[in-house]
Amino acid sequence: MNNRIPDEVVEKVRKANDIVDVVGNYVQLKKQGRNYFGLCPFHGEKTPSFSVTQDKQIYYCFGCKKGGNVISFLMELEGYSFYEALNFLAEKGGIDLSDAGIREPTSNVSEESQQLLSVYEWLTKLYQHILKYTEEGKQGYNYFQQRGITDESIQTFQLGYAPNIKNFTADFLTKKGFHQQLLVKAGLLGIQDDQTAYDRFSGRIIFPIRNHLGKIVAFGGRTITDEKPKYLNSSESDLFHKSRILYNFDLAKKHIRKANEVILLEGQMDVISAYQAEIGHVVATLGTALSESQAQLIRRYVDTAVICYDSDFAGLEASYRAALLLRTAGCHVKIANLPENLDPDQYIKTYGSEDFLNKIIKNSDTFINFYMRYIKRNYNLQIESDRITYIQEILKEIAKIESTVEREHYIRDLSNEFQLSMDSMLDEIHKIRQNAQFTEDKRAKNRYTNKASSKQLTNQLYPAFQNAERQLLAYMLQNKGIAERVQKDLAGNFNIEVHKIIATHLYAFYEEATAPDVSGYLDKLDDEQLKQLVIELSMISIREDIDEQEIRDLIKMIQNHAEENTSLHELYLQQKQAEQENDPIRAAQIAMQIIAIKKQFNNR
Repeated sequence: MNNRIPDEVVEKVRKANDIVDVVGNYVQLKKQGRNYFGLCPFHGEKTPSFSVTQDKQIYYCFGCKKGGNVISFLMELEGYSFYEALNFLAEKGGIDLSDAGIREPTSNVSEESQQLLSVYEWLTKLYQHILKYTEEGKQGYNYFQQRGITDESIQTFQLGYAPNIKNFTADFLTKKGFHQQLLVKAGLLGIQDDQTAYDRFSGRIIFPIRNHLGKIVAFGGRTITDEKPKYLNSSESDLFHKSRILYNFDLAKKHIRKANEVILLEGQMDVISAYQAEIGHVVATLGTALSESQAQLIRRYVDTAVICYDSDFAGLEASYRAALLLRTAGCHVKIANLPENLDPDQYIKTYGSEDFLNKIIKNSDTFINFYMRYIKRNYNLQIESDRITYIQEILKEIAKIESTVEREHYIRDLSNEFQLSMDSMLDEIHKIRQNAQFTEDKRAKNRYTNKASSKQLTNQLYPAFQNAERQLLAYMLQNKGIAERVQKDLAGNFNIEVHKIIATHLYAFYEEATAPDVSGYLDKLDDEQLKQLVIELSMISIREDIDEQEIRDLIKMIQNHAEENTSLHELYLQQKQAEQENDPIRAAQIAMQIIAIKKQFNNR
């Protein structure tokens, strides 16, 4: 906890930011009962196990066990310090921290990363000014005009031009106090054979690359002459990993949620052209194939991904690879079918955005239809053996579909195309699925035997008194009256040490808090393991109509175990002493007393 920030300020910021809204910017949440569920952003999964509880203002993943409140969520996911997370939320909630006399502490971002952020900020402004207002930038500006890019889009995407003037960028940044070594490492400058520096992006139009928070972390540069390579990116750094960032994701997020789908394009110009045509839910990779990290990022936000790559051979191959990754991540995948020799940018400029959405995006192929088209290139269907192999490959893919109706739809298409009976293909599908199920059952059995349920079984094997303490703490976290009753009758006399600590902190919290607030209580705890246990306890199901007798029974069970432990501890000491004094008869008598006490407590 940052002691320089008053608790009331922290509470004000927290209450100004509903956790469902904040987490919803990173995870596609769906309401189930009182809670919201989505795919955990902290570990890869296909089935949602990440829960957000609005009334408690906390999140918890039943898979990886991470949990916390809105502040710790940002600290965990973004790597923010406490202040950075608080400041981000304060700005979002319209709260000025400086009004509370709070000064920004030292950032946990490295000095090098801070300098790079400053470098990109300076250069973006410079290159954009050169593009729009100088003679040196006319070549770049004319290029954008010829491509149909408006001044508004130039402003939105912060496009620029690096002039073809020797050492221009190096001299500019050196005067600003930045060291050449940093600029070379970032890939903004290169070193020639004679060890002199040169501007790597010189003579190129500049596409600033922003992370999902809108911070410029790298540049993409495209040549507008015959210079090679055609595209350049900044070097990778702590700020920039091209396999984790999608171009335009910061602007597209809100449109993706609204459309409930994302359109994945190949290039930056495609994205700008689509966005300019008011198609907002568009993103692109950064000159590389879609990565697993990018696919998982997309899946966290949306169920459906439409791949719209170029229609040439390379585009078809890239579409197939991207589709496999997105399906593995759990996305429903569709593949747009562009006319030959047209990319999305050209299509939109030729036919308009409405045509693009209605005739290309909405008419996208399902993955199976695309797969049929994709692998058909490898077979000569006039040859019987090729035809049979092709059909078998398609049936294997159809067999993976869970919906019976959908499976039969594709089988009917195959039946009509190749004059085969539906029954024979349905039988084949049944065999494939049975074999796949047997394999999966075997894997599941191995997972269960080797590791799967160790934690689950441990949870089920808690002794009765420990379950009673957990249940009682769950009630106390959500009911101040019950906590006050327990404080009076039980105080800190829990049997489990960590439960004593949680209860003691909770009593102190309720001395100031007027109502239960799990999120606020978490801010009072410094120990991370303690926080995670509190979140786990707060997720335990409790009855809203809890009666007095149930609370008394839980307290009594905890007290009985304490009494039993005290009595048995004394008898065990006496038994050990009798054994040391070589008095077996007395030791046996004490053993009988121990058995009687255990039996007595078990019968209570």
